[in-house]
Amino acid sequence: MIIVKKESPASIKGPDNWFTGTAWIEFIKAEPETPSQVTAARVTFEPGARSNWHKHPLGQLLIVTDGVGWTQVEGEPKVEFKAGDVMACPKDKKHWHGATQHSSMTHIAVQEALDGKNVEWYEPVSDADYLAPIKSD
Repeated sequence: MIIVKKESPASIKGPDNWFTGTAWIEFIKAEPETPSQVTAARVTFEPGARSNWHKHPLGQLLIVTDGVGWTQVEGEPKVEFKAGDVMACPKDKKHWHGATQHSSMTHIAVQEALDGKNVEWYEPVSDADYLAPIKSD
């Protein structure tokens, strides 16, 4: 059993080629043990921060632990989520996620690698996409 204590993970600032604004990453499981290919991280987005467009070859599970955020799959409307929500990002589909303009947001991201790769990064999310209206239920 490996226990990662709450105080243990070191936060790093999310790279500028992955995020717009300030995001902090705590790698929970950075190196999977073979045959597992699962990795996980806790990501905290400051207000206005969001990921670049990206996709995961086998999808991604996001467990929202704090705050309010927005997400969008390419070609679909932007939607809002909040603490307690769980999202399953579809495999191999471009998407983004992040905090709203006025709230921070933290999620735990879990994804599996395929052929050693768990994410492919693309361009930043435009302000027009980020500030687009939210899909109503």
